[in-house]
Amino acid sequence: MTATAVRPEQDSPAPRPRGRGLRAALLALIAVALVALGGGLAVGLGIGQAPRPTADSVDAGFSRDMAVHHRQGVEMANLALERSTDPEVRRLAFDISSTQTNQAGQMEGWLSLWGLPRSGGEHMAWMGGGHTGHDTSSMDGALMPGMATEAELADLRSLSGTAFDVEFLRLMIRHHQGGFDMAQYAAQHAAEPAVRTLARSIADTQTAEVTTMVDMLTARGGTPLPAP
Repeated sequence: MTATAVRPEQDSPAPRPRGRGLRAALLALIAVALVALGGGLAVGLGIGQAPRPTADSVDAGFSRDMAVHHRQGVEMANLALERSTDPEVRRLAFDISSTQTNQAGQMEGWLSLWGLPRSGGEHMAWMGGGHTGHDTSSMDGALMPGMATEAELADLRSLSGTAFDVEFLRLMIRHHQGGFDMAQYAAQHAAEPAVRTLARSIADTQTAEVTTMVDMLTARGGTPLPAP
């Protein structure tokens, strides 16, 4: 009788130590948490970051004042979109409204990012020199150069047709001219590159728009208001 060979049993794989996978996962989680905590502390302490602008800096002052200046420009442009029937005036008003709404939001966003209020302080005091503490007593209630007074805005709202278009252009030309000095000063003196870039863009764009609006005003029989 032939004996049947008995095959030796294969060695069973060694059991994986319990808890090793769990420990590895916990260690990975702890490592991620420590990295996140360290990053949060670095941000909180300002490690590796440039100092944020202070409330009296050119960057903050320009952002506050130009945002206010822009908001009135948007108000007048939106009024033109409601009242004017002139296609050229309406196109101009749309461009001004959309551009200045975006720019004002950008500047207000910077102030929030820097932990600074969107209002407060003396208008244009950040410019120094002859602009410090700009005297608004001779501006009939206007907050800053070029801005329309409440009486002028009320008069604009009362007009229609070509009379409205002419007065809108007169006020907007002066409004643009009034913001130029602020934009030019910030383009030269702001510390933040993004602020300098925006200020330079505002100065260039509004200079070109003033030329366009003067031509439009002349074509409609109007003359510009005195420059601020």
